[in-house]
Amino acid sequence: MKKLVFASNNAHKLAEIRSILAGRVEVISLGELGCHDEIPETADTLQGNALMKAEYIHKRYGVPCFADDTGLEVEALDGAPGVYSARFAGPHATPAENVALLLDRLSGYPEPRKARFRTVIALIDELGTHFFEGRADGEITLTRHGGQGFGYDPIFRPEGYERTYAELSEQEKNSISHRGRAVSKLATYLHAIAQD
Repeated sequence: MKKLVFASNNAHKLAEIRSILAGRVEVISLGELGCHDEIPETADTLQGNALMKAEYIHKRYGVPCFADDTGLEVEALDGAPGVYSARFAGPHATPAENVALLLDRLSGYPEPRKARFRTVIALIDELGTHFFEGRADGEITLTRHGGQGFGYDPIFRPEGYERTYAELSEQEKNSISHRGRAVSKLATYLHAIAQD
């Protein structure tokens, strides 16, 4: 089974990606690699941040690796918080603080409050650099619902569903989520090169 380092310190993302790629790719964490650095994310695009993180690990350790960056883009806020989703309420904001600020900014906006999640994965392997994108359209709810997931999951209701991400099982969410779709494209690529 192919081994890939996931260039992220986010334990929630690591667990989610390991679940999606289970049995297909062995995902190595930064801790298992012996890296405890705070990797910079200073680009102004999701693709830029994903590439920055993957390059950081690849240059230091010389191993095949991938990184992702994800943003929640809200139509009424002209695409915000976008690339700043993880630090919407400040550089050290908690997910709950980010959710509270977003709900506050949307106060008074009528439903449906359209939004989309986008994930961009940057993979660096022996063949070069590759990008994979996944998106999920939906809307922002008026209040929090559900106790699963992380981040903005309690207030994001995906298109075609009556429940938020945080009300879906891990398997349900991974099958339709932005990250699930991006990781699925990554898996398809890895499967294709394994056949060559």
